[in-house]
Amino acid sequence: MPGDAIREARIDLAAAFRLAVRFGLHEGICNHFSLMLPGAEDCFLLNPYGLHWSEITASNLLVVDGEGRVLEGEGEAERTAFYIHSRIHRANPRAVCVLHTHMPYATALTSIQGTRLEPISQNALRYYDDVAYDDLYNGLVHDNAEGDRLAAALGDKRVLFLANHGVIVVGRTVAEAFDDLYYLERACQVQVLAMSTGRPLRPVPEEVARTTFGNMSGGGEFARIHFDALKRLLDRDEPDYAE
Repeated sequence: MPGDAIREARIDLAAAFRLAVRFGLHEGICNHFSLMLPGAEDCFLLNPYGLHWSEITASNLLVVDGEGRVLEGEGEAERTAFYIHSRIHRANPRAVCVLHTHMPYATALTSIQGTRLEPISQNALRYYDDVAYDDLYNGLVHDNAEGDRLAAALGDKRVLFLANHGVIVVGRTVAEAFDDLYYLERACQVQVLAMSTGRPLRPVPEEVARTTFGNMSGGGEFARIHFDALKRLLDRDEPDYAE
């Protein structure tokens, strides 16, 4: 039933916001997550501007259309959120769910000249050759042109590092996108710690890295099991997220 699918979509996206707080991936009332509305071609769920992510519930998410109009919910769609998410949803076939954060370790890497996510840990290999980089910080995303520029930089990848800014992660489900967001920050944390020693990094050989990535790809079932486990923690500790 479409109504049931929409309800589940709302619950999953609300869970992602609460979990981002739990893992320190949020920043004030900034950043935004979105999810295409089941059964609708050009509408998506989005957090209303001004709510802390610990306040977000399934019922207070907005429904926003492709023109930026709020069709359901109270509050407004933050300007940069609309232009980033609407253009990426349209451009990338993977982008059913779009997550944008300034999470600290990933953002630290975007703030170092020429830095890339290096294949130095098993978690980093989850993203081998599936990461794009926008090396030009161009200010706030306040129009379709800038949103389209970011969408083009992402291309068909599932992760985009934004110079001096943060990251965007996309997925076919909330579970897949959040799983990638979580492990991306862990991989970036390991790299920052390794770089802080001043010792040479030890990259995994390309052939091994590529094979390992292939063994890890298509991990939708793992992501679903992980996300279900995390939702059980919320059901126990913060059950109001699903209201």
